[in-house]
Formats: sequence, C-alpha cells, structure tokens
Amino acid sequence: MNEDLKFILESTEENMHNAIKHLEKQFLNIRAGKATPAMLGSVMVEYYGSMTPLAQVANINTPDARTLTIQPYEKSSITAIEKGIMFANLGFNPMNNGESVIISVPPLTEERRKELVKQAKAEAEEAKIGIRNDRKVANNDIKKLEISEDETKIAEENIQTLTDTHIKKVDASLDVKEKEIMTI
Repeated sequence: MNEDLKFILESTEENMHNAIKHLEKQFLNIRAGKATPAMLGSVMVEYYGSMTPLAQVANINTPDARTLTIQPYEKSSITAIEKGIMFANLGFNPMNNGESVIISVPPLTEERRKELVKQAKAEAEEAKIGIRNDRKVANNDIKKLEISEDETKIAEENIQTLTDTHIKKVDASLDVKEKEIMTI
C-alpha cells in the first residue's frame, strides 16, 4: 500500500474517532436525572471581563443525587456565576447562600425525558453526518491518487468498513444514552 493511501486511511479513522469522542462529550451535557458536575460543562461566566468556563472559576460538587453546589474561588463572582447558569438555559434555578451557589436538580418529567432523547438523537445524527463527510473526503482524496482501479476499489471498501464500524459505535452510544435518560 502506498504511503499516501495509508495516510488517508489513518487520518480518516482518526477523524471518525474524533467524531465519536465529540458525541460522547455532547452526551455528557444531556442530563439523565442524576446531578453531575458535567451538566454545567457548557456554562460560561464573565470573569474579569472575559468569558471563562465555570470550572475555572469555581469548584463544582454533588453532595447528593439531586443537588449541585458551586463554590467560587472568589466570593465576588457569585452573581456572575448565577448569571452564567441562567444564560446557559439549562433549566436550573440557582440560589446562593452568600458563600456558594446551590442548584436543586428537579426530577425529569416524562415529557422532558422525551425531549432529551430527541436531543440525543440529533447529536448522534450530527456525528453520523460528520463520519459520512469524512468518508466522502477520503474517497475524493483516494480518487486523486495515481493508483490502479483495483487499489482504488480496495481503499474505498476499507473506508466504507471504517464508516460502518463508526456508525455502529454511534448507534450503540445512543442506545446507552437513551436507556440512561428513560430510566427513572
């Protein structure tokens, strides 16, 4: 196998793997009833004039399955943290006790669970689109190479096998997340 072809296959596999990694990150932001610090992963806080991830300005803990506590490194940033949580539109109502921000995670309703499943399916579909785009780019790159038709066909079959494998991984991830969301 020539070097260019090998490079195309390896980089395509890496890109497809990254699409799955991104999907799993997105799934962490979709809550499934139990409070986790990852739920606040998308929250940005205005800190000294710039938008900063919440995890860099405060310590996030889960004292129990339904509560998140955010202990800011500087007490003066409590109101900015509350604003950031509200602005992130996660459906949480933050309260502060003067020293920390407390979020009570409400139990999910059946309707909300179905919405979250739809959101998870949309994220999975985005990952599949990304994987298919990686396949398209790889196939186009293979066609540009000066190799025989047989080598081209074998390389395209390898790319298709990679695509099928990664799409199955996306489906498996989605099934796990869907069960997690629908479990009460």
